[in-house]
Amino acid sequence: MPHVPTPDQIRRAPKVLLHDHLDGGLRPETVLELAEQTGYDQLPTTDPAGITEWFAAASEAGSLEEYLERFVHTVGVMQTAPAIRRVAAECAEDLAADGVVYAEVRYAPELSTQRGLGLDEVVEAIIEGFREGAARATAAGHRIRVGVLLCAMRQEDRADEIAELAVRYRDSGVVGFDIAGPEAGFPPSRSLKAFEYLRRENCHFTIHAGEGYGLPSIWQALQWCGAARLGHGVRIVDDVEIGEDGKARLGRLASFVRDRRIPLEMCPRSNVHTGTVPSLAEHPIALLRRLHFRVTVNTDNRLMSQTSMTREFRELVEQFEYSLDDMQWFTVNAMKSAFIPFDQRLALINEVIKPGYAALRSETLFGRVAEHMG
Repeated sequence: MPHVPTPDQIRRAPKVLLHDHLDGGLRPETVLELAEQTGYDQLPTTDPAGITEWFAAASEAGSLEEYLERFVHTVGVMQTAPAIRRVAAECAEDLAADGVVYAEVRYAPELSTQRGLGLDEVVEAIIEGFREGAARATAAGHRIRVGVLLCAMRQEDRADEIAELAVRYRDSGVVGFDIAGPEAGFPPSRSLKAFEYLRRENCHFTIHAGEGYGLPSIWQALQWCGAARLGHGVRIVDDVEIGEDGKARLGRLASFVRDRRIPLEMCPRSNVHTGTVPSLAEHPIALLRRLHFRVTVNTDNRLMSQTSMTREFRELVEQFEYSLDDMQWFTVNAMKSAFIPFDQRLALINEVIKPGYAALRSETLFGRVAEHMG
């Protein structure tokens, strides 16, 4: 029988997170405190309950562009090195407390240069913050490793500069590169020079594609730019046809993505909030999992989407009746796809993830035996 996890088991299960934005995951109280400390006076409200509700309203945005408007204020309070360190440290602590054992968290350092910080100072503050947060998490009984993905904003023209920054810090905590921001009108090929440079330097990169725009963005990300992973990639389902016989027929692009085991960094709640999919019940993650694409589960923006890895998995379990085996499948997929060396990925899979799920399955089995004997 499948081991359907309880809410508590979902919370305690080891998780791997590949797609999480640093500026999309601040604690609401931290936003208020940093605004006061840094002199940022543009918040819509300074009421603790009100600011939480205001950010939560992003879940009703209905489009990617409207959803992204909330980031003006989180970025607004991340303009000093101490503020950035605090945000990064709290991010690591929050993820560890949520059962995340490995995370890749992304941020566009160019967003934090409005008050004089240099790009290097921003990156160094993020790296130091994650180190502090991971150390505090360990002291609290949780262990986590966090890698940094440096983003370039696709609507700007600094991708080459940020790519060089990623290469410069790749031995100090940066694990890769990404482009983020609105997809429509800003195709991945605009940053082609940066991606060619990264490939020459053997540097990992993922690309936001197939979220706000369709199959052409996925095709460009893969075939023009050479992405190793797809940020979201939801619209790959447009190249999958379900026949009257119920069998799936994959187009050439979908077949390429599945055959090459290209990871899809899916963020179910966020995809609903941005209008990428109408509802969780209609999210293609279920179909793509059934067809054995390399699907991973992620948070995207924990503040704006009022989510966590525990909540993402809990809702998937409730909606699609996923078991602990399914959760492990998603988690191992993510760990296999991480931008750290193979031996380190393998160690986390064999020494942390698989034993963690085995222990949870044993709990369920013993519980059933005790219930039967009782």
